[in-house]
Amino acid sequence: VNDTGPGISKEDIAKLFQKFSRLDNAKESRTPGTGLGLYISKQIVELHKGSISIESEVGKGSSFSIHLPLV
Repeated sequence: VNDTGPGISKEDIAKLFQKFSRLDNAKESRTPGTGLGLYISKQIVELHKGSISIESEVGKGSSFSIHLPLV
C-alpha cells in the first residue's frame, strides 16, 4: 500500500507496530483510531510466517509491504 501523506519519521516507524501506539500527528489532526490496526496486522502476518515492513520519507508519503511465503 502506498500513500502520498505526510510520511513518517524514522523514530516514529519503530512505534507503528506497538499495541495502542498512535503517532503525535494523528492525535493532533484528531484522526480516529485505537492504535491497534497495524499491531493486529503484524500479528496476523507473522502467524502466517510472513513479514510486514514500511518505507517512508517525511513530506513524501509511505509504502507498506507484506511478504508471505508461498508454501
